[in-house]
Amino acid sequence: MKIGIIGSGYSGLSSAAFLAKEGYDVTIFEKHKQVGGRSRILKSNGYTFDMGPSWYWMSDVFEGFFKKLEREQSDYYKITKLNPGFKMIFKDDEITISSSFIDICDLFEKHEKGAGIKLKKFMEESAHKYNISMSELIYNPGISILEFLKKDVLKNVFKLNLFENYREHVKRYFKNPKLISILEFPVLFLGASPEKTPALYSMIAYSGIKNGTFYPHGGFGNVINGFKTVCEELEVNFKLNTEVKKIEVINNKVKNIITNNGTYKFDIVVSSADYHHTESKLIEPKNANYNNEYWEKKTFSPSCLIFYLGVGCKINKLNHHNLFFDEDIDIHLDKIYNKKKWPKKPLFYTCCPSKTDKKAAPKGKENLFLLIPIAAGIADSKKKREEYFEYVITKLEKYTGSSIKKNIEYKKSYCVNDFINDYNAYQGNAYGLASTLKQTANLRPKIINKKVKNLYYTGQLTVPGPGVPPSIISGEIVARQIIKNIKS
Repeated sequence: MKIGIIGSGYSGLSSAAFLAKEGYDVTIFEKHKQVGGRSRILKSNGYTFDMGPSWYWMSDVFEGFFKKLEREQSDYYKITKLNPGFKMIFKDDEITISSSFIDICDLFEKHEKGAGIKLKKFMEESAHKYNISMSELIYNPGISILEFLKKDVLKNVFKLNLFENYREHVKRYFKNPKLISILEFPVLFLGASPEKTPALYSMIAYSGIKNGTFYPHGGFGNVINGFKTVCEELEVNFKLNTEVKKIEVINNKVKNIITNNGTYKFDIVVSSADYHHTESKLIEPKNANYNNEYWEKKTFSPSCLIFYLGVGCKINKLNHHNLFFDEDIDIHLDKIYNKKKWPKKPLFYTCCPSKTDKKAAPKGKENLFLLIPIAAGIADSKKKREEYFEYVITKLEKYTGSSIKKNIEYKKSYCVNDFINDYNAYQGNAYGLASTLKQTANLRPKIINKKVKNLYYTGQLTVPGPGVPPSIISGEIVARQIIKNIKS
């Protein structure tokens, strides 16, 4: 049984590993010269940049991937729990989140009387959601409503808070706006505003704040290399620098993958490429699950303006993860989701991995990753990028008291056009389909093509959702479904 997989991001590598473990002949096609998708690395002038993911949360999902393949994660890369986990910079204050949950509770109590005890209760409820979701919901293929008819799910349906939005949920516990921001920011990774995100996803705050933020030694590039190594051990074939141009369908079945380097015949094909791109460019419209009108009605995650900076001096005051919440988050989110315009006073994120990892930058220098969330589909230009670079670097220099701009040795920007060109991302989105109530679980695009019997989809536009851990799970879900269908 020959299986072709398009794309070598986390979902593609995960699918490949689980399918190869069952003895199938698996080949991965990747249009770039390195594997990883959005988790590629960029090296220049002695600096090593993670181009995409930088937050290592839900560590149990990574560990689970290796264990299910009869391996240990620590044999492929090491992780360190960051202390502090991250820092949030407000207009008049800054709050550092410790790796100790007791310290975090004390911090909450300091800012709001009774908030320490409330945080413990909030996290207890979130842990319950996390455990139920991981055991009963997240690994479902999203094909049938019968997947929800499980005793533990039905018994806990109201405790899962599916029909309350996340902001309402947080405000039932806390009044202090800074504490609310600390608990709201994790759901921004899910691609939607707190008002549009189900309270179920407080489990993300539980994972990142209660369980802690980790760093994989050498960055996410080493995580991807770990996944790639597992695939190689399982005899997965890799076709790099090979772009898929067409999936050839004959009599409602995939017969061939046509690439820039030749044609390959397969019994089954899995696309971990952008779902919309697969259906609008790689197969004929008559064979697609969804048309353009369907995608136009969907809520997509934001895009990003990213800067990769190599700075020839040490920078004061920055931690590994730094979130600048010194402007109104609701105004920023309104620009992203409603007005679809560039924000005038954006919030932004600064990652400085060289604070933790000496190999991220040459000695005495810093590696900076700057990210501004922006609307997907927005007009992208060199002029606009530079305008926002000046805005962010000015704020960063003022906060740190360091002369960053004049010491920049390497600079690269990445924005909407790059997400489209490199990943065929719909409207240049960065994180996939947002996790709104109407786009959760079975309401997401299906992993099975309903018209082509042997074509499947995986990745952050299908179940379970956006982010690295969900993408790893998505790959496993589709692999399990394929194995089930083959054996049935």
